[in-house]
Amino acid sequence: MKVLVINSGSSSIKYQLFEMPQQEVICSGLIERVGLEIGGIHYKSSKDKIEEEVAIKDHKAGLEKVVGLLLDEKVGVISSTDEIKVVGHRVVHGGSTFTKTTLVTEEVKKKIESLFSLAPLHNPANLEGITVSESIFKNAQQVAVFDTAFHQTIPVEAYKYAIPNKFLDEHRIRLYGFHGTSHKYVSEKANKYLQKKNSKIITIHLGNGCSITAVQNGQSIDHSLGFGPVTGLIMGTRSGDIDHSLIFYLINNLGYDAGYVNNMLQKESGMLGLTGFSDLRDIEAAAAGGDKNCQLALDMNAYRIKKYIGSYVAAMNGLDAIVFTAGIGENSDTIRKLVCTDMEYLGIELDVDKNAVRAKQLTEVHKETSKVKVLVIPTNEELEIAKQSYELL
Repeated sequence: MKVLVINSGSSSIKYQLFEMPQQEVICSGLIERVGLEIGGIHYKSSKDKIEEEVAIKDHKAGLEKVVGLLLDEKVGVISSTDEIKVVGHRVVHGGSTFTKTTLVTEEVKKKIESLFSLAPLHNPANLEGITVSESIFKNAQQVAVFDTAFHQTIPVEAYKYAIPNKFLDEHRIRLYGFHGTSHKYVSEKANKYLQKKNSKIITIHLGNGCSITAVQNGQSIDHSLGFGPVTGLIMGTRSGDIDHSLIFYLINNLGYDAGYVNNMLQKESGMLGLTGFSDLRDIEAAAAGGDKNCQLALDMNAYRIKKYIGSYVAAMNGLDAIVFTAGIGENSDTIRKLVCTDMEYLGIELDVDKNAVRAKQLTEVHKETSKVKVLVIPTNEELEIAKQSYELL
């Protein structure tokens, strides 16, 4: 059975076509820097590889590019869209409605749309992927896999906010957590590597969106993103943690309206607000060239991650391994070095030479003397989505 997986993120579209249940990758690729002046198209099959720079206006245009490549006479891997029986989609926010993988119906789409305000950078792009897929792959079943599902094991003392009880009881306002598909995938890989019955792992997902999870005995017990995907770590365009009184000061004292403040915190803050760049590659290059704002932003980014590592070590009363994953976590030796420097007290010792590589598989980057394993594990959210979609059917 051919299962196409579409991971439509805030600024990128990852895709893979699988033959299931063999988990054979027929083709894969990435549409990156969606909405920026220069985007990128990547496509790879067993016979062909394509990389080109081109402007990608929006997610709809990116998805149309993906389908065009799949059907292309020269490099395509299918002759008809009818060959694809299932399309699995990553959906970021499932709220309290969706706690497991779900077949897409009109009602499901309406509920995903109702959660737009909680994940404004993601759920609209996720739903766009579903809508475009329905129009193209008319005979395929559409499946939604929710980022929030893995974090359903977080205990109440960690997910409940210290606000009046009615907001949880009546409105389900609580910490939900995100990037769950990625955290689940890499934590399972780490547990298999550790071969420990009782494990304490911190998984660090660093991309345009960033999050960190405390995973104890294979279950998520705490997580940096909350009711919506804007808290916690510093991200590409999102602020991460701020004092919420700042929001009221901006509105009540400086005269900004709530819509502007929300957009500013979601789309104009984070690394973009600090440097003018949202892509870490640009920031690292500028920092290397002497840009002080970019170097400060890198230091701030790493400092925030360190604080969360310390808090999660306390929450789990120990630590066996930290895992770096996703685009930045897998490829930026700079961020990994900044995070792991001066962490010996917690048993974390990075090997600078090992850290210099770009990992294509699970890789150790710690010193032999390090009490805590430091691992780089490439995430494969697409494979996890394919597995869950296939198992559902």
